[in-house]
Amino acid sequence: MIANGVYALCAITCIVCAGLLARGYVRSKARLLLWSTLCFAALTVNNILLVVDRVVFLEEIDLYRLRLVTAVMAVALLVYGLIWDVDR
Repeated sequence: MIANGVYALCAITCIVCAGLLARGYVRSKARLLLWSTLCFAALTVNNILLVVDRVVFLEEIDLYRLRLVTAVMAVALLVYGLIWDVDR
């Protein structure tokens, strides 16, 4: 039961962080904020999939591979922004 609450809180935290980063990007137009926003948006999707996987579907459907793809995509977006787009 506690784990389910933690999963939900992680999803809420990620969406709040993505929103705050997006607001910062709109104000300052700093490209790193854009890539961070996209990373946290993908992490939000990842955490929502975790809640759906562990709380809603339990053992019926395994969303592990989809969660793994979204996590890798989130990290890849941030790495791209850190390495190739910082100088612009």
